This record gives sequence, structure tokens and C-alpha cells, in this order.
Amino acid sequence: MDDADVPRVGPSIDDDPSLGDGPPLERIESVFRVYEMRAEDDQLVYYGDPRTNPERAMEELWPVFREAGYDPQLTVRHGEYVLVAEPISIGIDGIPWTNILLLCATICSTLFVGAFWWYPGIDPFGGPIEILGAWPFSAAVLTVLGVHELGHYVMSRYHQVDASLPYFIPIPTIIGTMGAVIKLKGRMPNRKALFDIGIAGPLAGLVATVTIAVVGLHLPPVTIPEPVVQQAEESGFRLGIPPMLELIAAAIDQPLYLDDPSRNVNPVVIGAWVGMFVTFLNLIPVGQLDGGHILRAMIGDLHETVSALVPGALFALAGYLYYIGGYGLQTIFIWILWGFLATLLASAGGAQPVTDGRLGTWRQLLGVVTFGLGLLCFMPVPLEVIQ
Repeated sequence: MDDADVPRVGPSIDDDPSLGDGPPLERIESVFRVYEMRAEDDQLVYYGDPRTNPERAMEELWPVFREAGYDPQLTVRHGEYVLVAEPISIGIDGIPWTNILLLCATICSTLFVGAFWWYPGIDPFGGPIEILGAWPFSAAVLTVLGVHELGHYVMSRYHQVDASLPYFIPIPTIIGTMGAVIKLKGRMPNRKALFDIGIAGPLAGLVATVTIAVVGLHLPPVTIPEPVVQQAEESGFRLGIPPMLELIAAAIDQPLYLDDPSRNVNPVVIGAWVGMFVTFLNLIPVGQLDGGHILRAMIGDLHETVSALVPGALFALAGYLYYIGGYGLQTIFIWILWGFLATLLASAGGAQPVTDGRLGTWRQLLGVVTFGLGLLCFMPVPLEVIQ
């Protein structure tokens, strides 16, 4: 039977004007033979058969539908191909109460934990008014995390990929939070979008991090009472110092007080430390992490091989620190945890852009530089637990 003889069932454009909102039918028919069209709520649904490989068909249809303001997806229903096109939506519907409530909770948790960094100058159990004195720490941590995620968000809007506002995670760890995330709801149209969205967060976050580090290093240090110093030597923790922070301190000729247990850097510097550590973790080149997105855009499917090696490298680091470095399980646990997380992320796979064209030389170079900056944020022992 010729294509012209295939019966087309369902409403026509004359019967349902909403079908006319999509791309011209002849542009679809050149790739996807349509034998039924429907308008279901705000979706346009086309039943038919791809005239070529389904993945190749979607590569050709994607820009056609995007030009008309729709996000297409090819699925199979009851054994037949169905092309479902949803209107592109990259805005925010209503007030994002969940984001606001989580932000408020994270402000409270970072204020509470931040008071400990000034102890005994600020009593963390002294009530709401007392812990407000820890606002510089809270502002520093929330700024580096928020700017990182907003970098992703802004670039997602630029490439018309639907994304949520940042969700902050309020947990009373030593920094008062487990970080922040955004949810990408739309598909990546191409490698350039995948690269730009992936790299925007780390670079934006590093700009905020360096700024906060410079400000914090110029602020007065915290004086620690002798009894607290003695107690910390017996049981406590010690933060690692990333090379980037050492370089910044040397560049502006400010001390880090590494050899003076009676003084600590201003807690605002801890906010910069958070930014550097988060940057390194996000740039681990595996799965759906920022580093995974960047590497997938740079080297294509070869990234799967690299992702498969990452968990082993993290477990090897933990083993080296335990057997050779002499560190305890509590200290190396973070790399054991991230080894398992990397295994899960690698098994889930990376993002798959609709079109897989070349990335371009300058983006390749920017990716290499960004991974280099991530290495400057690396600490073999981020948190040493002293027992």
C-alpha cells in the first residue's frame, strides 16, 4: 500500500484547530509517516511509523518541533510508535513554596551550625537571637551553593531546557546542609547545551567561592580557649586545606593559622571551603554529575569507560589512606561512600543529547581548564576525625 493509501484516523486540523499549533504536517511526514493525529489536553499526539531509524528520526524531528514551541518524545504504545509533543515550558508556575521552605530551613540549620564555628563567642543554644550572630557563615555557605545551582538554572533557561529552582537540603552536618540541587525536566537538545549547563554551575560557584575566600581571609580570626584546644587534640576533627585555598591565601598574603591551634580562620572562609569541596565532588566525571555531563559532551560515549573506572579510583584512595596513611575508618568513610555513589551513578548512565554533533575547540579547552580547577579543590583527607 502506498503512503497516500494509508487511512488517517482521528480529527483533522479543521476538526480540532489546536492540531494546527504544531509544525507543518509535511515536515513531520518526511521523517515520520502519520496515520492518526490527536490533541490530548495540551499535547499533540501523532501515531505512525518512523521512515528511518527511530533515533535518527528524532534527531531530525527535534528542531522541527522545537521551532514550533514543542518538546517531542517518541514512545511505543500497544506495539505502535507514538510521537508525543508537549509545549515547551521553562517558566515557574506559581510560588515555589517547596524551594522557599527548604531555603528557610537551611538558613536555620546553617545559622545553628555556624554558631559552633564561633564558639564560645556565639552560644549555639543561646536562642534565635544569639545564633543570628552566625549570619556571615550562613550567608557564605548559601551563596556558594546558590550561585552554583543558579549557574545551571540560568544556562538551562538559555538553552530552553526546563529546570527547577534550587532545592537546598537542610541537615545539621558540620556545614549545616547537604548542599543544593536543581531538577532538570527537559531533554538535552545537543552536546553544546549539555556542556554549557554542566559547566555553568562549577564555574559560577568558583567565582563566588574565590570572592568569599578573599573576603573571609581579611576578616578577624576566631580565638579558641585553651580548654577547647586541649579537648580538640583528644577528640575532634580537622579540615583539610585544598590547594586553591592555599594559593588564594598566598596571593593576598593572609594567614591560614595552620600552625596555631589557638586561632582559626574566620568562619566565612569555611564557606569558601564548602564551595571548593562541592566543586570537586560535582566535577567527578561520572553519570549525571556535572563532571559526567561535561565529559559526556567532550568525548561522547567514551565517557562510559571513564565512569566505570571512577568508583575503583575512589575505593583505591580510601584503601591507600587506611593502609598506608594510617587514617581511621571515620576519616576515610567519605571516599567509601562516594565510591558506592559513583558506582550507582555510573550504572545509571549519563545524559543522552538528542543530537550528538561536535562540541567545538574552545569548549573542549574550557572543559580541560575546569577539570584542572577541580583538581585544585581536591583534598585527600577533607575531614580528619581525631579520636
